[in-house]
Amino acid sequence: MNFTPLGKRVLVERDASEETTKTGIFIPDSSRETTQKGTVVAVSDEIDNLKAGDRVEFGKYAGSEMTLDGEKFLIMDINDVLGKLK
Repeated sequence: MNFTPLGKRVLVERDASEETTKTGIFIPDSSRETTQKGTVVAVSDEIDNLKAGDRVEFGKYAGSEMTLDGEKFLIMDINDVLGKLK
């Protein structure tokens, strides 16, 4: 993939939603909540505190979905990123 976000934006691949509950009950696609965690794929040149590969948590309604090379990603403003996960 050859994509670089512009401005103060990051490209994030959202983590997969849980398919079962902790007790083992299957959750259908229509009932799954989307996760608010993901992995940074690309960062604009204006951002120096994140890099590709960092795991982040972001706001529930953060970013805009986009498809690149058949895969879904979120492009979001750096202000939508709540923090880095360790």
